Amino acid sequence: MKDTLKHKGMRNKLADSLVAKGITDKKAINAIRTIPRHLFLDSGFEDHAYQDKAFPIGAEQTISQPYTVAFQTQLLEVAPNHKVLEIGTGSGYQTAVLLHLNVKVYTIERQLQLFKKTKRFFEKMGYRPKKTVFGDGYKGMPEEAPFDGILVTAGAPQVPKALMAQLKVGGRLVIPVGEDDQIMTCYLRKSEKEFEKKEFGSFRFVPLLEDKN
Repeated sequence: MKDTLKHKGMRNKLADSLVAKGITDKKAINAIRTIPRHLFLDSGFEDHAYQDKAFPIGAEQTISQPYTVAFQTQLLEVAPNHKVLEIGTGSGYQTAVLLHLNVKVYTIERQLQLFKKTKRFFEKMGYRPKKTVFGDGYKGMPEEAPFDGILVTAGAPQVPKALMAQLKVGGRLVIPVGEDDQIMTCYLRKSEKEFEKKEFGSFRFVPLLEDKN
């Protein structure tokens, strides 16, 4: 697949629709305008790439709705060279959005099939996360902590304590919390023991799976 002028036009239309829906982060919108989302889907589903909806990508996972990607990115409030931990690499689209913001991305995927496919895709496309790991998102990446931001792209029944512990003071954890529907939640770490919690309405994500092995 190629990235054509038609695709760029569809991306601009999508980005404009996200602004109309309330996304105000110009850097996130610029990433949506720039990144060829259709390349993150199998070629047969190209027509779905620039609709504002989630879409299956195999292994019972989805590529997140563009509005959700932009909204979570906006909540994270990253700056260039921030260290960001992403839980749930998936198709790699959210990873690419974060890389577009010039942050250092450390990303974890629990589905081996997706991990291998997306890692190959990153290499082919020249996307360079700092670290791409096959593993349990509940545990985070303690060897690389602390992080300026942690972004969870799957629904967690509760907030994993390991992720809270790996956040820098002043850092933000953006996580959808709940069983069936999730509440988008942002935790700002105010001190070693104090977190400020804000909630941002209902979303639907695939579940964050814990490694039971």
